[in-house]
Amino acid sequence: MRTAHRTCPICDAVCGLRLTLDDAGRVTSVKGDPDDPFSKGFVCPKGASLGHIDEDPDRLRAPMVREGDDWREVTWEEAFRAVHEGLNGVIDAHGRDALAVYFGNPTFHTMAGFMYRMPLTQSLGTRNVFSASTIDQIPKQVAGGLMYGDAMAIAVPDLDRTDHLLVIGANPAVSNGSLCAAPDFPGRLKALRARGGKLVVVDPRRTRTAAMADEHVFVRPGTDAFLLMGIVHTLLAEGLTSLDRVGVEVGGLDELRRLADDFTPETVSRVCGVPAEQITRMARELAAAPSAAVYSRIGTCTAEFGTVTQWLVDVVNTLTGNLDRPGGVMFTRTAALEFFRTGQPYSGGNWRSRARGVPEAMGELPVATLADEIETPGEGQVRALITIAGNPVLSAPNGPRLDRAFAGLDFMVCVDPYLNETTRHANVILPPPRMLQMPHYDFLLLTVTVRNYTRFSPAILPLEPGQLSEAEILAKLTLIAAGQGADADPAGLDEMIVGQILGGAVQAPGSPFEGRDPAELRAGLTGDSGPELMLDAILQLGPYGLSLAKLRENPHGLDLGPLQPRLAELVCTPSGRVELAPEPLVPEVERLRGRLAAAPPEMVLIGRRQLRSNNSWLHNVGTLVGGSNRCTLHVHPSDAARLGLAGEALVRSAAGELTVPVETTESIMPGVVSLPHGWGHAGSSLRVAAEHAGVNANALTDETVIDPLSGNAVFNGVPVTVVPAVQGAQATQDSGGDACSGGSGTRAAGPVTVTLTTRGA
Repeated sequence: MRTAHRTCPICDAVCGLRLTLDDAGRVTSVKGDPDDPFSKGFVCPKGASLGHIDEDPDRLRAPMVREGDDWREVTWEEAFRAVHEGLNGVIDAHGRDALAVYFGNPTFHTMAGFMYRMPLTQSLGTRNVFSASTIDQIPKQVAGGLMYGDAMAIAVPDLDRTDHLLVIGANPAVSNGSLCAAPDFPGRLKALRARGGKLVVVDPRRTRTAAMADEHVFVRPGTDAFLLMGIVHTLLAEGLTSLDRVGVEVGGLDELRRLADDFTPETVSRVCGVPAEQITRMARELAAAPSAAVYSRIGTCTAEFGTVTQWLVDVVNTLTGNLDRPGGVMFTRTAALEFFRTGQPYSGGNWRSRARGVPEAMGELPVATLADEIETPGEGQVRALITIAGNPVLSAPNGPRLDRAFAGLDFMVCVDPYLNETTRHANVILPPPRMLQMPHYDFLLLTVTVRNYTRFSPAILPLEPGQLSEAEILAKLTLIAAGQGADADPAGLDEMIVGQILGGAVQAPGSPFEGRDPAELRAGLTGDSGPELMLDAILQLGPYGLSLAKLRENPHGLDLGPLQPRLAELVCTPSGRVELAPEPLVPEVERLRGRLAAAPPEMVLIGRRQLRSNNSWLHNVGTLVGGSNRCTLHVHPSDAARLGLAGEALVRSAAGELTVPVETTESIMPGVVSLPHGWGHAGSSLRVAAEHAGVNANALTDETVIDPLSGNAVFNGVPVTVVPAVQGAQATQDSGGDACSGGSGTRAAGPVTVTLTTRGA
């Protein structure tokens, strides 16, 4: 028996884990690491199941090549030759504009996924770059880019010091935080209340987080921007601003006042459903608190006015004097060099997609238009796709359409450990090693921790003979895309990337490596792989003077202190100020104003976080199945009685329809129904998931409806009709159509039989 430590790689909380393994290398116990200074022994059900997830017998163990409808295991050499031939066949016939790449959620968690993303994208030479960012988070980044000039400047609530926390459209007691790494988020919320602070939650459901709050405010889905505008209006009209407490110059106050003028609490109340007097009180309490923070996440990012809402969140934080201030919202200072901060002002819409003309944001196009690019004939039509740790058939809007589109590709290669709904369309599947066989450092999540912190986890188990690391797989893909062939050595790419890091550092004024010999610096780096060498370099270039060796000496992680003000060094707008009313947002506010008189839909659909699930994976783990981790339609009892719902309901939207079991609960407000995200495993070859298939909620989400500024898909506030399943099926038959029972539906097709996803968003 032996004990090993590592950071949990499943969600955003970066919890430290203590694992016990037997002599055969099997995990016998997973507990929280009590010596981790950040998570202090906390572990959730997902982390406690890490051993079962890692040892899943349904994981692919060798590369797979599809021949017709059959799959066969091949050697890595044969797999990469097939990739080389497939990609180059498309390039030779149609050019590089016919290539596309999709990065799934786990690529933001792994070392290789982060370090090789840009080299692979550059080597492909295409603008058809897509990722899970436009499924759930990019409105936050676009708003930051417009306000601060830096789309990576994501303010997190200073949870451990705030006196008043307003949570809008987030359920961190279940999600453990998102774009806000805070191990034991529930414990931190309890501590907030124990020290006399106040927790207010705004959500269409009485979530676990709402149940912990001093006050829960029901709001109509998709109307959070109206509520926040009412708060902004009150702060300005009553002179409740404290801009003198913001440590940098702020611009656009007069324009903001003009934009907010029509959004009185009385006016917005009719749209969002929150009483006017409650909106006014919320504004006054935020202004009066010694410190306060507004935190908003996926429920508001995945709405039609997602970017406007994220902008307004930080407008409120700024007006109340809580931006970049202890107890307010602050910016993490990471241990590693933040080489992604260029100092150049954010610029979006630098190009548009070929088929629909939707703008790029942060170098990528919305996944909501991926099917358009595949299906629309003409020059630049996407004919080859690489997906890495992603399952857009279940996670993207109108997944059934993507399912059909993928079937028409000339070539597809997937880096994924499972044969799932997306990878079943691949010509080649390249499985990465198990999680415990990979080193771990959260490059991106450590940029949004609520306390400055760092931790490195070496691989716990060795690679098996002939097995390739994730870094080697992605490096080989990059070299093949660059035209260097299937036999190119990944080590050469690693040395090139390390050389670029060191070469830039010796020339950068003020760098710890300024003026030094790159060869000497390279000789001093340590690491067992390319990503580890890269990590060592950027740790040594970071603000704390750390190294990979130092992190290895501290396997439980290092506490680097509470968050400190740093906004002045991050702001890089053209004016050099924090912009309260960025020009690109003005038309969106006018569009918002145009909705003030619109009647709300009778029934709308929202998503739902689940404690023992994560996006479209973890449904093949027996220890995480059951209880609340089920795919049911949450309906308020009054709606169920009014609509005659019992057993199963047929849910229809503009995009499709599906049949789902009904679960009545008073935790959801009338006029709203809720489905969890990421299910739909009918016909899966993965045994546990097949027994608990659920339905794909994204058969109901319309890919033509997006947040215009960011391109983010709209999953919340989707208008739907709900009828008893039997009645709905009969109505469809009477009209000459086919009802979609027990599976995914779409505009032009009936049920889709798919297999399980267990990795990726």
